[in-house]
Amino acid sequence: MTSTEHNPRVAIVTGGSGGIGQAAARRLGADGMSVVVSYAGNPGRAKEVVDQITSAGGNAAAFRADVADEADVTALFDEAERRYGGVDVVVNAAGIMPLSPLASLDLGEFDQIVRTNLRGTFVVAQQAVRRVRAGGAIINFSSSVTKLAPPAYAAYAATKGAVEAMTLIVARELRGRDITINAVAPGPTATALFLDGKDQATIDRLASAPPMQRLGQPGDIASVVAFLAGLGRWINGQVVYANGGII
Repeated sequence: MTSTEHNPRVAIVTGGSGGIGQAAARRLGADGMSVVVSYAGNPGRAKEVVDQITSAGGNAAAFRADVADEADVTALFDEAERRYGGVDVVVNAAGIMPLSPLASLDLGEFDQIVRTNLRGTFVVAQQAVRRVRAGGAIINFSSSVTKLAPPAYAAYAATKGAVEAMTLIVARELRGRDITINAVAPGPTATALFLDGKDQATIDRLASAPPMQRLGQPGDIASVVAFLAGLGRWINGQVVYANGGII
């Protein structure tokens, strides 16, 4: 069966309770997909996303999973298959972004960044490669900071560079499966993850950097996710920079 025969298609969105993940979950739900909203520690926010999708006439459910834990992620995919019959789209939006110059970054914090952003993406992608149906899409998340190289982002950018490398390799490993895999690399985007700890002057400076002269909004990134999950079938093994032209 191809994905066009699955009605509706089924998406898993990690990090689906906030920021870009939340916007992506809502957008895919609005596009007619059944959505499993995966969250780590805020069931209330996950429920809000589910309620928003279902109140608009869509299908959605929340599921708690630590993206770096193989048993949790296996159970997440099991739940999607049990509830909706299969998995067609996986959006790897879970991530953390503690910032510090390399010289002063606590190595325990570094390990946590790697665990969530890199191992988490790897564990979810591993299940996705095994279980996404033909015609499906896997969408990872990188960041434009891999090119912008701002100070204090060394650990975060390192994990995102690794995600990019993994994405390009997995595209080749999926040869013959009719499954695409890409990485979306947002620029400065107005989410709690990005805005936390930044003063207004810093936010204003970052907002003025792109030719579009504003911060990205979660919905801007969700539109890219929706395209890669749907009509963008000929885009594969790519890093898609969604940053308003900042690079």
